[in-house]
Amino acid sequence: MAHIEKLSHPYLDLKRAIEAQVIRKFARDKWNVFRFGEDAPLSDMAIFPASSDVTQSLAGKSIVTRRRRQISGKVLGGNWDKERRDLVGNTKLESCRMRWVDGADWEETPQFQSMARKIAEGEHPDDCRSLADLRNRYARLDIIFAEARHRGRLLRMSELPDYQYRREHGATLIHVGHDGACLRHGGGAHRFAIAKILELPEIPAQLGAIHPQAIRDGHLARLRVSRFDS
Repeated sequence: MAHIEKLSHPYLDLKRAIEAQVIRKFARDKWNVFRFGEDAPLSDMAIFPASSDVTQSLAGKSIVTRRRRQISGKVLGGNWDKERRDLVGNTKLESCRMRWVDGADWEETPQFQSMARKIAEGEHPDDCRSLADLRNRYARLDIIFAEARHRGRLLRMSELPDYQYRREHGATLIHVGHDGACLRHGGGAHRFAIAKILELPEIPAQLGAIHPQAIRDGHLARLRVSRFDS
């Protein structure tokens, strides 16, 4: 029987639990296990798509694109996954290529410039309240990139020294369409960019929504296995 995490996780503070909709996810997990047994998708569970296999993102507006991480582990039928766009031209991905492939300063990239404008207008993108915060954030990303290149893989969230939450929450969010396609939309864009640029064999990702056909056809069973666990 698939494992369902207890709600009494010692590190789940109330604010984060409410934001992540942990109570709703707990009920979702129980329903998924009832429907699919040991093959059930679970909220915030880890999946491991190859970086080369993730080439598209969800397009258009749907419950999936609106709710993002809150919809993790939801089995959703219908056509939500059929409107897609290629990732070529994605601002965050291209900004990371400018930095880590072409050697540009972060300040030259469109993503840094966009966030700097937001800060100047009084916003706090990614909790950055000043240009110093922004520079520190991108300096940390440089370290993560260098470590991933040296290691040949990205660490899972549970392997990070200061991570004390649940499952793979906070990793690159990947939704799984009816045909097994791994589709981007939501958080974890910089970790995704690192995996793509380094052509890593897999991306430790947080499961988003999944189409029931993908479960029936064995795509979830394939994606939940890490190449580094063998």
